[in-house]
Parts: sequence; structure tokens; C-alpha cells
Amino acid sequence: MSWLTEYVRPKIRTLLGRRDVPENLWVQCPSCQQMMFHAELEKAMKVCSSCGHHMRPSVAERLRWTFDDGAFTRIELPKVPADPLRFRDSQRYTDRLKTARDKNQSDDALAVAHGSIGGQRAVAAVMDFDFMGGSMGAAVGEGIVAAAKLAVLQDAPLVVFTASGGARMQEGAVSLMQMPRTIIATRLVKEAGLPFIVVLTDPTTGGVTASFAMLGDIQIAEPGALIGFAGARVIEQTVREKLPDGFQRAEYLHQHGIVDLVAKRGDLQATLGRIIGLLRVKELAQAA
Repeated sequence: MSWLTEYVRPKIRTLLGRRDVPENLWVQCPSCQQMMFHAELEKAMKVCSSCGHHMRPSVAERLRWTFDDGAFTRIELPKVPADPLRFRDSQRYTDRLKTARDKNQSDDALAVAHGSIGGQRAVAAVMDFDFMGGSMGAAVGEGIVAAAKLAVLQDAPLVVFTASGGARMQEGAVSLMQMPRTIIATRLVKEAGLPFIVVLTDPTTGGVTASFAMLGDIQIAEPGALIGFAGARVIEQTVREKLPDGFQRAEYLHQHGIVDLVAKRGDLQATLGRIIGLLRVKELAQAA
């Protein structure tokens, strides 16, 4: 170290009053690599102004954007055994859970809240991909059941935002049993004559796609969302054919009738409010 770096540079910085630039001032779009101000990105609901790529939001952001005026009440979800199989691979499952919980400040990969959407009561369940890839274990299964029961209790539609890599391998057969349990939960809502709406976000794959995620009365997807059961490479190796461009993306599924509509994030709350209003008017008319 020379006297220039040890003495002169600190003096110049002091005289000029230089301040360190905050690390979160800029965010780079993972799709087009465009740099954006963090504040502008938050205002745009984490949608790239250059290419329209929808980045993954936090659970709190998703709930705030969904309910009227960002007002909602979260419910406490049922507790489940932390490690039913005493699973261990490169580390213990309990340690993985602790790391994920400390990082995300949540108990598991699902949050449930209630409030109003478009002036109408609604219950929303939001999956958190940042929590162990949004994998579905016993806690997520219990959460979906709790959300369904709350919707029935409040005579309100259930909206589920999916984001998952599939079943949680650390829970083995216990995680696979959540597939039929979540399907039964959707039946509770439908048998009560209430709308069940699914919003498919990036990514929605594996056991979640193979269970409740594809059973909505209305299937909505965010632009560009990856939606499917198995990966594209696995499918190509199985059918021994090259898959078309955009396969398993929201737009492709919409064109082929798997998804009812693709809604931009900025339009999603209004779209949900309109759909809920239409479905509830029809239900009330039938009841009368």
C-alpha cells in the first residue's frame, strides 16, 4: 500500500463527502439484463420495463398487490411434525428447515390471508418459491386445507397463487399424500358452491401441477410462467421428439386451452375482482 492509497485517497473522499452507493439501488433483469432502479422496479410490481419479464415477488408483496388497498389478515396455519422421517442427505432436514425459516421469516412455503378483492370477500393462499423451492410437504398440504375451510366458513372464493418445484423429497410418501389431500380441499370449496381460482406463476411444476393447481374453475397464468409436470428434457427423452418453442410456457398453454387467460401482474387484481364478481352473481342467481 502506498501513501497515495493510505493517506491521499481517504483525504479526498472526506473532502468530497463521498458516500457508498447502496447495494440494492439497482436490480438487473434476469431475462434481458437491463439495469433498473430498485424503487422503479417495486413501483412496477417487479415487472421489467424493458422486456416485460415478471420477476418473483415475496409472499408479502403478492398479498399486498392482491387485496384491496393492500389490506389483509394472515392466519396462523396448523403445525405439523418437523421431520417425520428423520431424513438426512448432505445435512439434516431439520437444519434445512431452520435455514429456510431464518432466511424467509416464515414457517413454511405457504401463507394464507383473507380480505377483499374488488370489494368482495376473498381468501388467498400464496406459495413461496424462496422457501425450499416452494416444495409441497405436510405443512403446505395442511395450509391448503386450512385455506379451503376458511373460504367455506367465510362464504368467500379461494384464490391460490402457485409457485413450486413439486413434492418435498425430504418427506417422502408424506409429501406425496398431500396431492390427494389438496384435491379434497378443492372439493370442499366447490361443493360449497364457491369459486376456486388458481393463478399459475413461475414456476409451477411437479406434484403441485399434478394436484390442486390444475383444478381451478378459472386458470390464470402470469406471462412467461413455466407450467408443467416433468421437465422439458425428460419429456423429449421420453417421446423422442423435439418439443415446440415455448413449450410449457403460459402463452403456449393458453393457446392450447390448458390455461383460461394470461394476465399481466398490473392487471391481475382487477381481473380477479371482475371474475369473482361474475362468478358470485351467477351463484347468487342460481341460489335464488
